[in-house]
Parts: sequence; C-alpha cells; structure tokens
Amino acid sequence: MTAVKDISEQGLLKVLHRFCPTEVVGDDAAIVPIKPNKSLVVTTDTLVDGVHFSDRTTSPEDVGWRSAAANLSDIAAMGAFPIGITIALGLTGDTPVAWIEQLYQGISECLQPYNTPIVGGDIVRSPIRTISITAFGQIEPSQTILRSNCQPQNAIVATGVHGASKAGLELLLHPELGKFLTEAERSSLILAHQRPRPRLDILTNLWNCLSLNSSNSIEKNQNSVLVGGMDSSDGLADAIVQMCQASQVGARIDRHQIPIPSYLTKLVSPEQALKWALYGGEDFELVLCLPPIYGQELVKKLESVQPSWVQPQTTPTSY
Repeated sequence: MTAVKDISEQGLLKVLHRFCPTEVVGDDAAIVPIKPNKSLVVTTDTLVDGVHFSDRTTSPEDVGWRSAAANLSDIAAMGAFPIGITIALGLTGDTPVAWIEQLYQGISECLQPYNTPIVGGDIVRSPIRTISITAFGQIEPSQTILRSNCQPQNAIVATGVHGASKAGLELLLHPELGKFLTEAERSSLILAHQRPRPRLDILTNLWNCLSLNSSNSIEKNQNSVLVGGMDSSDGLADAIVQMCQASQVGARIDRHQIPIPSYLTKLVSPEQALKWALYGGEDFELVLCLPPIYGQELVKKLESVQPSWVQPQTTPTSY
C-alpha cells in the first residue's frame, strides 16, 4: 500500500484532485463565481509547529505575520484582493495565552495595510500546535491570473529577489554565517524570512501596465491579454515548473537574470546562492507570465517604488 511518505506533495494533490471539479482546483486558490462580474477566491494554508515555525527562530508575532502573509500571497497570485480570513488553531494544553495573543497581534499587523478583518475561526485541543488560515478574496473575472495562462513567447517577471528568506533562516540558525555582512544586510535577510510581504501591491501596477500599453479600454485590454502566474512560496523553480505544466509549455531561463540579493555571496558561494534562489522557497514573490512589452513596463513601474536590493527582473523566456 502506498503511503504519503512514498509520494511527493504534487503526487498527493493529483490523487485528491479526482474528488474536485477540474475547473476549480489547480491554482494558488479556488475561484467560485458569485455574480456575473464578480468571483469569490478562497485559499487555505496550515502551519505546524516544528515544520513551518519554531520558537528557536520565530517569535509568536512573526509566526502570525507569516501565516497571514502566506494566505494573502495566494490571494494576490490569483489577481484578487482580500476581504477577510478565518483562523483555526490546534493548541496543546500548556500553550501560554500570551503566545496566542502575540500570534494574533502578528496576524493583525500583516492584515492591517490591506483592511482585511478576522471574521471567525475555531479552536481545538491538539498534541502539537497548528495554525490553519482560510482567506477570502474577490476578483473580476477579466483580471484572473491563472497558472494555465502562460503563452508562447511570453516573458517571466519575478516581482522581487529570491533566496532572501532561506538566507534569513540560515542566519537565525547559524548566526556565525553572517560575519561578513553589514548589520543592514543581515537585518534585511532576516526580515525577509520573518516578515515576508504579500505582493498585493503589484496588482494595481499590473493592470495599469496593461492599460497603458493598449489603445483599448482597461476592460477590453484585460480581456485580451492573458496573465499567467503564481506565488513563489515553494521556490522560484517550482513556480516556473508548475506554470509550464499547467500551460503545456516550456521555459528557458537565463541564470544571470534571476533576481538574487547582491550580497548573498558574502554568505555563501554563488552556486549556493543560486540554489537558494531557485529552491529555497518562502520568498512570497509573484512570478508572472505575460507578453514582453507589458513585462518590461511592469518592471519599470516596480523599480520606481522598490529599494534596489529587491529589484524585479524580466527573464527572457522561450517556449
């Protein structure tokens, strides 16, 4: 009998997809039409103590922030804006009430810039601490971003650097690795791990780019230009592979175009820095696939509002 340990996460998801409508599953979140011009977007993420967070490296506030950010990132990856979340906690009997309050403080701090309320949840006794958040968003169908929307001759746009979260985790586990970093460099990498930003800020710039590069109205233009994408929570390489599989295309990536913090090589070798960027995960950037003219315009817009160390990149891509 096959056990969970014998198959990958993607392998298990393929098994479970048989029980779900094919037109709903397969992206960062599910889309449920509720009105002719409006859809509900729903996503759930679960974090387990000792697997996704640890008291050794992460404060309760940062655990809360990361758990909320993971869900908001999935909402952003669909092109949607959040409208609320619910929280289900599995708690051991000796969990300090102060830990729970601080957890909620971190969640609230992450939600506040996006005016997203906590609208409910559940609490159960558990042998290990778990946090499960369900986030709800709304979207106009013409603005939906799907993994299956990638087209031949598109460009891939990464909205920020990759490898920073992995580097931050390694610094927390092994502080001596950062002996050649400045304090600002060390702090920025640790912050990337503890307080990743869900890239909801990208969406307005994205739709503006589609509008500015077309003589049509925004609505007509968004109906004519497909945007593929997902977030990079499981790594940049994983995101590109999943988008290619969903769209039945291939990609050619120039390693020199992969956005990596310039000072990461003070920490590890260039080859290790590249591996962290590709496979480290938890950077929560958006990886978008769109025609080059729009990709270049989006990068220009993002460069004007982001610090230099998180510059986005347009990666030339062939199919």
